[in-house]
Amino acid sequence: MKLILLRHAKSDWEDPLQEDRDRPLNRRGRDVAPRVGGWLRANRHVPDLILCSSAVRTRQTRAALGFDDVPTDYQDALYLAGPDTILAAANRRADIPTVMVIAHNPGIAEAAAQACAPRPVHPDFARYPTCACTIIEGPFPGKPVAFLVPRDL
Repeated sequence: MKLILLRHAKSDWEDPLQEDRDRPLNRRGRDVAPRVGGWLRANRHVPDLILCSSAVRTRQTRAALGFDDVPTDYQDALYLAGPDTILAAANRRADIPTVMVIAHNPGIAEAAAQACAPRPVHPDFARYPTCACTIIEGPFPGKPVAFLVPRDL
């Protein structure tokens, strides 16, 4: 199984009273997510299934990637989930060749760190900024195939 772990794109903090789960992407996030999707397609890392947090910003990130024909399972459990929850959700779908999980920090970064052996050598891996993406070949802990942040594009 190939696992793609993606942190949602940059969200909008304009309304300080807005519920965290309801925060949308900001303009930068809407611009970056399609570029990440394009890079994934160009490098043949297209998911067969996407597991996505039910938050607005993760849903919008998923929509902007351009994988319109890929089935998606939106899960409340992935909203602010820890690494064990994220990796368990992916492992339940181990029969699928390539699974993408779109979730939040710190859980998605911790999941990437746990799922890789060795960890990718990249100055932003530990920070795992918005729209950071790790591609890992299982079994897990598995071999990191690539790590990408939007600044790399």
